[in-house]
Amino acid sequence: MVSARMQMLGIGLGIIGWIGTIIACALPKWKVSAFVGPVIITAQTTWEGIWMNCVVQSTGQMQCKVYDSLLALSRDLQAARALMIVCILIGILGILLAVAGGKSNTVIRNFYDPLQPSAGKKELGAALYIGWGAAALLILGGGLLCANCPPKDNSSAKFSAARSTAPKDYV
Repeated sequence: MVSARMQMLGIGLGIIGWIGTIIACALPKWKVSAFVGPVIITAQTTWEGIWMNCVVQSTGQMQCKVYDSLLALSRDLQAARALMIVCILIGILGILLAVAGGKSNTVIRNFYDPLQPSAGKKELGAALYIGWGAAALLILGGGLLCANCPPKDNSSAKFSAARSTAPKDYV
């Protein structure tokens, strides 16, 4: 039986994780200029995020510019934007469902309560077990899809030049 404290801790950690996702989405430090080589002295550092890029001078001055067009971004930044927004929205939905799901604790608590009349006792229904099984299958399937990477070589894709069907005049 899950205690209310554990549920509150889980919801609290979920909210903290959701806030961390929003912060990670907003920060421009997704790609930071790297210093490779013997000379590390530079006058500026560049940061690239999914919403803007920034240049930080060695004096501490920082200039940021928001990306002008969505179509001008690379595919990885477009995908990162979309996935972060989806993650934030699903996080809100997850927190709301966790709060609503915390109410099922009362079903179990009332079932084992000796003061509760036996006519008012209820058990968890089959739909909950099917939902838990479906959630486990979805997580397993998503993990398998994430683990399945396409091969690095493109040797399987072979292209041939276009052929002309017009008659050829040889002189």
